[in-house]
Amino acid sequence: MLDKDLFRLAKGSGKYIAAAVVLSVVAMLLNMGITACICWIIALAANGADAQEYILPALFAVAGVVIRVPLGISANRLKARLGAKVKRELREKTYDKIITLGVRTTEEMSMAGLTQVSMEGIEQLDLYYSSYLPQFFFSVIAPFILFAVCVFVDWRTSLVLLACVPLIPLSIVAVSKYAKKIFAKYWGKYTAMGDSFLDSVQGLKELKIFRADARYHDRMNEKAEEFRKITMKVLVMQLASTTIMDFVAFGGAGAGIALAVTGVVNGYLSPYHALFLVLVAVEFFLPLRALGSAFHVAMNGASAGKKIKALLDAEPPVWGSGEVKDGDVKLEGVTFSYDGKREVLKDIDMTFGKGITAIVGESGSGKSTVVGLITGALRPQKGKVTVGGDTFDALSRESYYSHLAVVSYNTYIFNESVRDNFRLAKKGVKDDEIFAALEKVNLAAFIRENGGLDKVVSEDAGNISGGQKQRLALAVNLVADKDIYVFDEATSNIDVESETVIMRNIRALSEKAAVVVISHRLENVVGADNIYYLKDGRVAESGTHDELCAENGEYAALYNAQKQLERGYMQYAKGGAL
Repeated sequence: MLDKDLFRLAKGSGKYIAAAVVLSVVAMLLNMGITACICWIIALAANGADAQEYILPALFAVAGVVIRVPLGISANRLKARLGAKVKRELREKTYDKIITLGVRTTEEMSMAGLTQVSMEGIEQLDLYYSSYLPQFFFSVIAPFILFAVCVFVDWRTSLVLLACVPLIPLSIVAVSKYAKKIFAKYWGKYTAMGDSFLDSVQGLKELKIFRADARYHDRMNEKAEEFRKITMKVLVMQLASTTIMDFVAFGGAGAGIALAVTGVVNGYLSPYHALFLVLVAVEFFLPLRALGSAFHVAMNGASAGKKIKALLDAEPPVWGSGEVKDGDVKLEGVTFSYDGKREVLKDIDMTFGKGITAIVGESGSGKSTVVGLITGALRPQKGKVTVGGDTFDALSRESYYSHLAVVSYNTYIFNESVRDNFRLAKKGVKDDEIFAALEKVNLAAFIRENGGLDKVVSEDAGNISGGQKQRLALAVNLVADKDIYVFDEATSNIDVESETVIMRNIRALSEKAAVVVISHRLENVVGADNIYYLKDGRVAESGTHDELCAENGEYAALYNAQKQLERGYMQYAKGGAL
């Protein structure tokens, strides 16, 4: 019932939990004191006591109430403070972990799942720490304190009440194994529904075009129905366990009350002592009963906590503290596998120096994996990646990224003004520098005519064309003035004009920087200083375009096939025959 990993997850929360438990114990003792004063007053009334004899128990009772009320308020505020602290710290840890992982993706969790867990999951964990844990420790302590007090009134009744108390945690334990499975499925169905919804919304245009929106609507309904069913199972499980706990709690209290009444009948217990035990009997079971109610919330939070912990435990790429030296980026004897079974890259050697180095090959040949290795997102199982002779674990991440820029087919443009997007690349960049970069990519006139640098780029750059988005991404990276540029299919799915502009800038950059180009269109790499042709994770061929064509190997065959297709398309576009 107590997850040590989750308890350690929120370091520093122990003192808050301990304080909340102490306040709860004091409140319970005050309740017992008030109850004892009430029984005292009833005993005085039954014996016809004078008015002045009521003063002392009345004062004690009033004092108990006066102290009890602010104490309860303080306990609630403390728990609220604990919950706020835990939420703040976990969100900071989650965000910091994502930052630490850097360009490495979180393969275990989708973006929708990550968002749900880091937002709503942390909200559930708030209740785990602020409600469940204080109640758990209080529930362990409370019955023994009650027994220690009540045993002086009547040891028989106290012993029966204490003996019945463990039946509640036993019922919770019996339910917990089933509950863990249910809540694990609950979060799985919840994140699956979120993934499906996000996927449908992001691809709504395509769904409409292909008239598949109705089919995806049905699929979404199926996911929602699955979530509804698992939610109902959770509710049924909660209702059943609550019923069991109520039966045990009221049954145990009933047994204690019956024994107290028996004591009065048999003459070994006064009616007023019996009344005290009857009124206090329920206190033996209320803490554990409250724990049982908090248990279901705790299980929900614990399921989310497991996912958060898995994220926080993910191994980040290892970096050092050294500064990047001038020199080439090299892959030396690199072998890489994503799953430890199938090798995506096999003992490859590559050198990326000043000028244009192209990586080409068919889909699945390992081009994107090479990009991941160059950016530091991936680390090889064998061999090493070096920059100026140093491996990544000897270099500072900040230093390396200050030399690196990546422009891909899906480079993200933030939902900010054009100026703010440039400021991400270079703090304090001047408007003249921005427009100079925009001129290089033929976007200056468009930006001036459409709101200037204050123009806000909508989410996913929806208010500009795909070609303009790619050119804007290039311009942003141009002001950063890096030493290593990686263009990962940067000309994919854009118009001819934008492709021409991007390739012109790539050639200009290659005069002063190391430029790595990954392209499925071989015409774009004809002027490269060196071309690596990958096949099945190996460097099958390397050299300049002319050298590879002269070899008349697989690169030449692929290049000629593409040229033939492009000539055929041009003839078709002009109205000729294919």
